Amino acid sequence: MPCTTILVGKGASNDRSTMIARTDDGFFDVKKLIVVEPAKQPRKYKSKISHVEIPLPDDPMRYTSCPSVDPKHGVWAATGINACNVGMTATETITSNPRVLSADPLVQLKEKKNRRDKEVPGGIGEEDIVVLVLPYIHSAREGVLRLASLLEEYGTYESNGIAFNDENEVWWMETIGGHHWMARRVPEDRVVINPNQFGMDGFDLEDAFGAKEAHLCSADLKEFIKDNDLDTNQNGAFDPRDIFGSHSDMDHIYNTPRAWFMGRYLAPRSYKWEGPDADFTPESNNIPWSLVPDRKVAVEDVKYMLSGHYQGTPYDPYTNHDTGKRGMYRSIGINRTGVTSICQIRPDKPEAAKGVEWIVFGSTTFSAAVPVYTAVSKMPKYISEVTLDTSTENLYWASRLIGALADPIYPNTIQLIDRYQEAVAVKGRQLLLEYDQKLKESGDVKVLEEANEKLCEMARKETTGTLNKVLLESSKHMKNGYNLADH
Repeated sequence: MPCTTILVGKGASNDRSTMIARTDDGFFDVKKLIVVEPAKQPRKYKSKISHVEIPLPDDPMRYTSCPSVDPKHGVWAATGINACNVGMTATETITSNPRVLSADPLVQLKEKKNRRDKEVPGGIGEEDIVVLVLPYIHSAREGVLRLASLLEEYGTYESNGIAFNDENEVWWMETIGGHHWMARRVPEDRVVINPNQFGMDGFDLEDAFGAKEAHLCSADLKEFIKDNDLDTNQNGAFDPRDIFGSHSDMDHIYNTPRAWFMGRYLAPRSYKWEGPDADFTPESNNIPWSLVPDRKVAVEDVKYMLSGHYQGTPYDPYTNHDTGKRGMYRSIGINRTGVTSICQIRPDKPEAAKGVEWIVFGSTTFSAAVPVYTAVSKMPKYISEVTLDTSTENLYWASRLIGALADPIYPNTIQLIDRYQEAVAVKGRQLLLEYDQKLKESGDVKVLEEANEKLCEMARKETTGTLNKVLLESSKHMKNGYNLADH
């Protein structure tokens, strides 16, 4: 699943919150946001893709989930925050290389070829991971450890990056081959930018095999590297990206330009991003995995980066003049995104109000981020009751319609989109402020469901109004138009 991930340590954010965010870039997957209560969580899980069956603990907790509306290919829960205010996003497809994949092959389903054969299940993957982990963890670190145990027992059929956050920590975990893994706690003052590649460019093995304060990995990782001649580093350095990742020509079109755009936004003064003496170009292999931002980062900054299409550069596909480079790199805000979520854990709020999930359906470039509280028993119908058929009655399809109509006439509609996104952001924050205070005064968590209803009603009005305007503007530019004033 091609995706882009941003992770924000609490010291790098404007409000001391931690944030994990990811675009879920499937193929126009129809998504919704729901709450899964413990009674609805399975006690035995079976993967649709790999057919692996896994028994689950009998004590799940409530969690939010962004599953596919059509269950025929599995749950694909994507992201969520649980009752302990632990967030998770899973997964970002990452790259590897033949040396790793031959030493520890991915665990693929082996189907029966005839009646005498026995099917051999595959490992776990993006379809499964949130359901298998999020309902059972009480901290971000615990999420890494639970997933690690599942990877070691069942393996995985794909290379993935997974993020966890609680109110104090953010952890990033990357799979290595079929059963190996490594994870690192994001430094508090840093922002991680990860675009579909093995990301970590540094790792403290001494800590991982000692105190385990900020680094965790497979118990046999040193032997795995040595026995399979995987170490390509020079002069005693240890760069996991060089050992376990890739540096392909396709990376320079599909992956590294996205990291360049995000790094350019985060640290424009600390590094030089353009010109003949640039520190990093869109095709650099050494763009840092994490950066100390030049200024503190807010939710709006994360949303902006995940909406990126190289605006302000010659690579912007929407530029109105031919730069010779227009559209040559894969945008972050891509057309086929199903859902983007920013899981934010706010440390200075009442316990029930700490978890806020900012939801964006469809292409992030044209859609708005709607915040909702996660300590609730259900989500409003506008975001939870999504149909497979196109409709203007839910946020998913209304967002898709706005994007499809606005894209062909971008110069004519971008001002409408900007106003829409800002209106939802401003009114969403106003409602969060209002209901943070109401919860603090009353102590009644039921006010959060009331808040979510108001947030979604606000989003419905703003989205419908914008759809009306974009549809009118798009209609004016139909090719069968004629200027004779015959109306």
